[in-house]
Amino acid sequence: MHIFKTIQPLKKFLTKAVARNKTVGLVPTMGTLHEGHLALVNKSLEDNDISVCSIYVNPTQFNNPQDLEKYPRNLASDLAMLEKTQCQVVFCPSDEEMYPEGKENSLTINMGYLNTVLEGKYRPGHFSGVGVVLSKLFHIVNPDRVYFGQKDLQQVAVVQNLIHNLFFDLQLIRVPTVRNESGLALSSRNNRLSESDKITATALYRALMMIKEELQKKPAQVVAAQQKGLRFLENEGNIKVEYLEIIDTEKFGIVSDTRNHQEIAICIAAYVGEVRLIDNVLL
Repeated sequence: MHIFKTIQPLKKFLTKAVARNKTVGLVPTMGTLHEGHLALVNKSLEDNDISVCSIYVNPTQFNNPQDLEKYPRNLASDLAMLEKTQCQVVFCPSDEEMYPEGKENSLTINMGYLNTVLEGKYRPGHFSGVGVVLSKLFHIVNPDRVYFGQKDLQQVAVVQNLIHNLFFDLQLIRVPTVRNESGLALSSRNNRLSESDKITATALYRALMMIKEELQKKPAQVVAAQQKGLRFLENEGNIKVEYLEIIDTEKFGIVSDTRNHQEIAICIAAYVGEVRLIDNVLL
């Protein structure tokens, strides 16, 4: 496994690989890897000759400085996990390498409507930071394919928008959410949950599935299904819902009748204790 901390040696390595007609897959991560990340890496290994996993906690996508400070980091464990997958390349740069101009002076990207709903609404500037760091990674790695998990569904839409509007010549692959045996979506933030809060957090998935079942029976009763899910979570304790919405995955607009759209997602963001979690299920 080749580990790079700076851009130019990585680009030199990949340029030689591409000259030998090797295809390249990119799995962007912020580290503290879990089985969800490894599912992305394994899919990339299946699809490509060379897989690059980036490990970088990007400061420009955090609108809350305390959230950035508390974000879990464990590079040694991450590298050991990636070694077992036989991932060929890891890129783990510093802030100085990724933002030589200083992160305070980084450019911004307006993601349009996606900035105004769900994660965009509640985390101002988040998707601008995501777009900037991914644009940098796409230019550095020049991948044929890039891999994201369904759990970050709105981020998938942002990346697709970025690829389309900036003419990146690569394919986005969306990989299903990986969950534990209780249904909790795997997330690096789960490491900050107490054992009791991990049990409480499973209520998020149960609420999503409850709403899904309601909408499968009564596709026009969106508000009623949504309210049922909210009432269920109100009774769980130690959960503060930030949003719970039923949206179409093409434009991320809130829907009133699920029969009028090709793909529907039920999306939630909630605090379990002090930890903010997101999840979604497709209808």
